Amino acid sequence: MSRSRARFDTAWQAALDHARQAASQFGMDIVVTRDVLGRSCILIDDRGCPLAHDDPTVVALRDAFTAATRPFTGLEPLLFGDKLFAPELYFDAEERVPVSPRQGSAGSVHSLERTVIGSDWARSVPTPSDGAPGRRDRRVALYGFKGGVGRTTATAVLARYLAGTGRCVLVVDLDLESPGVSNLLEDPAGIPRHGIVDHLIEGGVGNADGLELVARSSALPVKGNGEVWLAPAGGRPLERNGEPYDYLAKLNRIYSDLAGLNPGDRERPFAARLEEAIAACEDQVTELSRPPDVVLLDSRAGMHDIAAVTLTHLSGLALLFAVDNPSTWEGYKMLFTQWQRRPVLARELRERLRIVAAMFHSAGDAKRLPALIDRAQTLFASTLYDQLDTDEEGADDEGDELYHPPLEDDAAPHAAIPILFGNDLVGLDPLRSRDWPELPFVDAAYRTFTTTVERLLLPPHPAPESS
Repeated sequence: MSRSRARFDTAWQAALDHARQAASQFGMDIVVTRDVLGRSCILIDDRGCPLAHDDPTVVALRDAFTAATRPFTGLEPLLFGDKLFAPELYFDAEERVPVSPRQGSAGSVHSLERTVIGSDWARSVPTPSDGAPGRRDRRVALYGFKGGVGRTTATAVLARYLAGTGRCVLVVDLDLESPGVSNLLEDPAGIPRHGIVDHLIEGGVGNADGLELVARSSALPVKGNGEVWLAPAGGRPLERNGEPYDYLAKLNRIYSDLAGLNPGDRERPFAARLEEAIAACEDQVTELSRPPDVVLLDSRAGMHDIAAVTLTHLSGLALLFAVDNPSTWEGYKMLFTQWQRRPVLARELRERLRIVAAMFHSAGDAKRLPALIDRAQTLFASTLYDQLDTDEEGADDEGDELYHPPLEDDAAPHAAIPILFGNDLVGLDPLRSRDWPELPFVDAAYRTFTTTVERLLLPPHPAPESS
């Protein structure tokens, strides 16, 4: 019989409860800290009246605290102000949050969060040595440097279209700071118990087994044998038993690179942990139904760690949403320039990218799309494409063919895929009109986008042979 282990939220509640107990028992002020992994420990301010560490009451508190918070227990469950090198960094810290005030003979309780945020734009992962398609090759990232360009709606439309071709589609909501695609794919009651943030938190302490990460979409109409599955950013709290669910506390500590779980283990960067979370979602869909034919990663906008990892590590195809304005092109230039400084990474990425002309107003001006494509080609040519000299003959010094697609190349990264925009889309409320993907003006707006993306994908997994 396996030993019960606390989840992130319940472990923190247990830590606070034991801190209140300690403040009452010892009559001393308490600070409860929580590190980047969510591991907590109790600091007892015994300056001026040191506690004996082998006192039965202290030992009992340490044992009870450890049992209630494992695996989210700090390396030192109890720390004592009398022994700390700089106790004022904890007991006088301005960022402390009051939990309970001094009352009678009981001391006060404060919480103190310790979190770290990292960055992952310049890292890449090796491709499979055998050249066989891997998980990444079936993943499509949908990313926009600027928000508000219709990326999430396009994700839902694309998921439904691909499912309509008989594919099994998994949509992963990676816009963790502003989740949205879940509302287009599933009613709140159908959201799974856990989300991507839960796997990142629980996996950080080796506690990810048994998480419920995916649910089959019941809100998106799909005909035929296709399927749409959702892996949300966050899970659904269990309302009946009042179990807590603190999404923000989890979000604040997921991005850092972590040390190994055991001494001597290799470092676990954020990119690897996010890969593990997505792979776990894919595995659950496989167990519940069949292997996903395509995985849509709805990334957040801007220069963010989620976007960095999604584009450089997780996806085989990256759709870059763009509107034709200076801020969009300056933003993508910043991003491309980062990659340009690392030639190996640039060569790996550039042929996996494709511009999407988002919310494109085509009516009345036939020159708009060619103008956008021209600006996109200029950007790629000055950053990620190989540089052409006037006496260039099409190969570099090592004899390799240069990669510099011309403007008219319809298969090049700069060849923008248009999503049309109409006034009818402005008032569309997907939550009230569940048949919205079937509306004629939605089909007209997204038809070129969906059919073009389909041609860029690997074919579906072969159907299993009947016994």
